[in-house]
Amino acid sequence: MLQRGLPILLIVLFLFGAAAEATNLVIYSGRNERFVLPLIEAFEDRTGIQVQLLSGDAAQYVYRLQAESRNPRADLLISNDGALLEVARGMGLLMAYDSPSLHAVPDNFRAADGSWVGLAARSRVLMYNKDLISEDEMPKSIFDLTDEQWRGQFVITRAGNASMVSHISAVRAVYGDEFASQFVADLLANEPTIVSGHTDIRRAVGAGEFKFGLVNNYYYHLQLEEAVDNNVGAIYPDQGPDEMGVFVNISGIGLVKDAPNESNAHQFIEFLLEPAQMQQYSMTSRETPLVVGIDAIAYALTIDQYNVADLHLADLGPKYNDTLDLMEAAGFAE
Repeated sequence: MLQRGLPILLIVLFLFGAAAEATNLVIYSGRNERFVLPLIEAFEDRTGIQVQLLSGDAAQYVYRLQAESRNPRADLLISNDGALLEVARGMGLLMAYDSPSLHAVPDNFRAADGSWVGLAARSRVLMYNKDLISEDEMPKSIFDLTDEQWRGQFVITRAGNASMVSHISAVRAVYGDEFASQFVADLLANEPTIVSGHTDIRRAVGAGEFKFGLVNNYYYHLQLEEAVDNNVGAIYPDQGPDEMGVFVNISGIGLVKDAPNESNAHQFIEFLLEPAQMQQYSMTSRETPLVVGIDAIAYALTIDQYNVADLHLADLGPKYNDTLDLMEAAGFAE
């Protein structure tokens, strides 16, 4: 699983060395630093534990953990995708952890062995420009995106985007491989514009370049906060009684196998799972809490306000690479 790009990492391992040994906790993070640093600083102030944070692409850090597996340098992996955490677990790169704190998070958003756990929800929504289309006119299902009436009028991310891969993996899990393959082919045939990431989508939709786009909900929240181009709305799709429901992914954290600072890593996980930290994390990232009863930002729906796809994120990990292959075979550029 996830063998792509491994040789690249072999030439950067020397960057650690003494720097990692001088710290009390090392975190590889696929999140933007501004979402993580406030919590790290609060943790350092409370415990005196010094944290080294390395931020970048979560998938690349999975490669790095694989390359370092005989001599682990990191203690924790923060990912913006639950399937990637399960890929890492399936590769033997994470280790089990058991704590009552984990059970506050619904079991479909954490590993059965506690090796990774969700911190906040990233729900997949259709963000639209209110100047171009009304809520009533908007498609109400992701599967409506194959309808001829929307040809060339919407924007999605490239195949290599982890959120898109996990979303199509969820479609495979619910409806099967044949349905998912046909859906991807029909989606591409409807001529969406394909861009690198969700920031490109939210800005383009906000600016009126497209009627709507498929994004994680926090990008919609971020666009609402822009000084201009903020007349946008969001549809939480597939809410009918026989429909899939919203695919909810997570940002989460995993415990690295043979972590050099395992005890400190346990403390950091416990810290993040306190309600105050879960709220701060979701408020800072503009995501939404996974735990009902923890307040979300004022303009966000909480996770109990819409129908969620009945999926365990752990089931998507084994599908991840095959889904990317399926997407690329259909002509979906990585």
